[in-house]
Amino acid sequence: MTESPAPRRVQTDSSWEESIGFARAVAAGDRVLVAGTMPLVHGVLQGEGDPYEQTLAAFGNALAALREFGLGVESVIRTRMYLTHARDVDAVGRAHKELFDAVRPVATLAVVSGFVDSRVLVEVEVEAYRGASST
Repeated sequence: MTESPAPRRVQTDSSWEESIGFARAVAAGDRVLVAGTMPLVHGVLQGEGDPYEQTLAAFGNALAALREFGLGVESVIRTRMYLTHARDVDAVGRAHKELFDAVRPVATLAVVSGFVDSRVLVEVEVEAYRGASST
């Protein structure tokens, strides 16, 4: 029986990763899972007050984590979007469609009560498939 390689992890400059003890992304077998990702770049909120821009920024961060494994948007099989206001569904959906329309991953969109930073309107998660032959 062949032993599977240990999961590979990617860390970013997020202070939350260190203080809570998690990785931005983990590759295990054929899948790469990207943790909940906010629209922060080097600790600076992107698109304050704009759910569309925040969605693009958050997915941009998640896709950057996938690139660490040599993957792109075409590898995405699942997305999850958490937003604080139902009124933002159309803006968040428009950003998702722009990024993933050609790929059509399964998707979940849920309204939540809030995030640790009250200025954040959207947080996203991504799962990707890299195939059995990938390392």
